[in-house]
Amino acid sequence: MSENSSSRKMLSLVLLAAGVVGMVVSLVMDFSGGGSPVRGPLLIIGAIAFLIGLYLFPTVEHHRSIINFIFLFPLLFTFAVTVIIPLLLGIFYSFTDWNGIKFTGFIGLTNYTTMFKDPAFIWSVLLTFLFVVFNMVLVNLVGFSLALLCTSKLKGVNFFRAAYFLPNLIGGIVLGYIWQFAFNNVLVQITAAISGHQNSVLANTKTAFMAIIVVYIWQYAGYIMLIYVTGLTTVPKDVLEASQIDGANAWTTLMKIKVPMIASTITICTFLTLTSAFKQFDVNMALTNGTGSVTDFFGSYLTNGTQMLALNIYNTAISKNSYALGQAKAVLFFIILACVSIIQVRISNKKEVEM
Repeated sequence: MSENSSSRKMLSLVLLAAGVVGMVVSLVMDFSGGGSPVRGPLLIIGAIAFLIGLYLFPTVEHHRSIINFIFLFPLLFTFAVTVIIPLLLGIFYSFTDWNGIKFTGFIGLTNYTTMFKDPAFIWSVLLTFLFVVFNMVLVNLVGFSLALLCTSKLKGVNFFRAAYFLPNLIGGIVLGYIWQFAFNNVLVQITAAISGHQNSVLANTKTAFMAIIVVYIWQYAGYIMLIYVTGLTTVPKDVLEASQIDGANAWTTLMKIKVPMIASTITICTFLTLTSAFKQFDVNMALTNGTGSVTDFFGSYLTNGTQMLALNIYNTAISKNSYALGQAKAVLFFIILACVSIIQVRISNKKEVEM
């Protein structure tokens, strides 16, 4: 038995070492930008060899923990390969002159200083924050109002729920082009018949920005509505009946009972609207493509009057072929979004306790 155990342990250690070496080599090959076709297979073979070696390791005390880890490994491996490793590589590339394939050297904070000296980028950041503030308020108000309507005793409530949620099923690119046609053709004809002027709301930077907000609310409010409907249906009916017996009107019941009891739902909805509004890209690109004139912003004339942060990063990396600069902007975008999300969740949790 001891000889079999010793040979099994040796085979396990060999497979573990081979698996680790295979995965590390594949990641180094990808990191160096060699473009070898064996990177992917080598990574998968290394992961499989590591799992087999882990499974064959002769241990009794921790065998159940090893089995649990093996079952969790595919999820952890996928998350690491698709999220953690790209994030770390992106932070690294932001300090280089990376061209999307390889880099020739480190340039330190040059990409970050270039980024902050660009008035167009600063404008996109400010516009994104303004967009987030508007949508966090308006989407939650509209979604909560629709949820109150869909939890009332009106006939056809299920139809209203489906109708309000339907816009969320339409892809952002398709939705943007549909509304672009509506703004540039249908609405123009209506305003021309009323006032005699054929002006599209997308032709002016301010009205185009408001148009993006309207389209985003139309698309996302139905999704938020369903979350609020779930929260409102969990409010105990006996509490609502007791409030009616005590003489509370509809407004008092709403503000003193329903809203405090769905505080956790409000936290979830505000977090979702915040993150989604920050990452707005598809509607922005399809509806206006970020165009719009700004005559005087820090002494500069801008042509990206409706370009928000995600679209600015895309145009920098893809359209202008400045991948390292775009990656630096993406790193800053991640830091901003993480900080704002953490602050928002902490404030919302504090409000929950107060309620």
